[in-house]
Amino acid sequence: MRNSTQLSVLGAAVLGLLLAAAPASPAQPPLGLPPVPVPKDNPLTPDKVKLGERLFKDARFSATGKVSCSTCHEPAKVFTDSPRRTSQGINGLTGTRNAPTVVNAAYMPAQFWDGREPDLESQSKQPFVNPVEMGLRSHAPILAVIRKDRRYRTAFRQVFGIAPDAITIDHVARAIAAFERTEVAGDSPFDRWYFGGDDNAVSAAAKRGFEVFRDKGRCVSCHQVSQNFALFMDGRFHNLNVSFDKISKTVGTLTASYRGHRAQGQKVDTLVLANIDLSELGRYAVTGLSTNIGAFKTPTLRNVARTAPYMHDGSLSTLKDVVEFYNNGGRVRPNDPINAFQSGGIRPLHLSDDEKADLVAFLDSLTSPQFAQATKGTR
Repeated sequence: MRNSTQLSVLGAAVLGLLLAAAPASPAQPPLGLPPVPVPKDNPLTPDKVKLGERLFKDARFSATGKVSCSTCHEPAKVFTDSPRRTSQGINGLTGTRNAPTVVNAAYMPAQFWDGREPDLESQSKQPFVNPVEMGLRSHAPILAVIRKDRRYRTAFRQVFGIAPDAITIDHVARAIAAFERTEVAGDSPFDRWYFGGDDNAVSAAAKRGFEVFRDKGRCVSCHQVSQNFALFMDGRFHNLNVSFDKISKTVGTLTASYRGHRAQGQKVDTLVLANIDLSELGRYAVTGLSTNIGAFKTPTLRNVARTAPYMHDGSLSTLKDVVEFYNNGGRVRPNDPINAFQSGGIRPLHLSDDEKADLVAFLDSLTSPQFAQATKGTR
């Protein structure tokens, strides 16, 4: 069975770009995953990873002193803030997007739901200064805290060989990115069966579900699996018709308004996380291309059974809901309207109840052992 599902040409190209741009980590990747791409200018070291983890968990880097990166990306919740639909920042402010997991983000060629940043280094700097996330006006307060903290001063000298006054936000970002790059997870029951040859690693239902996943369900078109590893993503952006009805009648007005805000110098992340309608523009907010209206990044499916709710806005509560949404051709209910920007190839699947249940069983088999005890989303 391993030879029957090949990585698409596009998927292979995406991974090829990643691996060509950065040398692989020397650590052996978990079963089911390729080597982790590591930038040449930010090599992994134990001390850097340790420093990055501390920075990731430090709530002093927010306007209230109560919010850290780990507030929305909790290790015990597979680095999400499940079961929140959308993330909550300082002073109880709520954004427009569901927190994606940090786990296996190192393999993604673009970060955030709209792909507005190309790597973990640039991604890690944004939440600090977003008004509804950590709320700082600039990165200066972060550097002030670090320079006054004896442990941080020592750690930055050890990792980067610099004096306190020479520490910049780029050093902070490189340390956080190094830590995030070590958060990889494979070796799921699916991996042990499909790549490891253990026929008893998954249930019969999960095996049937995988057949649905790559055949009748056509899920593998975007959540790709290769002969030797499975990233369960394609590095692309798609309009699935998720919550698009919110803006379907005002797209022209909304895009014009967005362009006006950008012309005035307002930032993408500030606009989309503060305005629920602008958020629904998706990838368009980054590219300005009409073909990207309402398109969002394909997430990985690894550990998906532990990261409810789902979709960019957390609007689908369970895996059953997600499967039903796709079965209806991108609709919550069979008679819901679709939109003119919906990606091609999305159409009703006509799955039976048994096939839908098997598909959910397969998705559950993608849970890595370190997250097996994480809170399980209602299925």
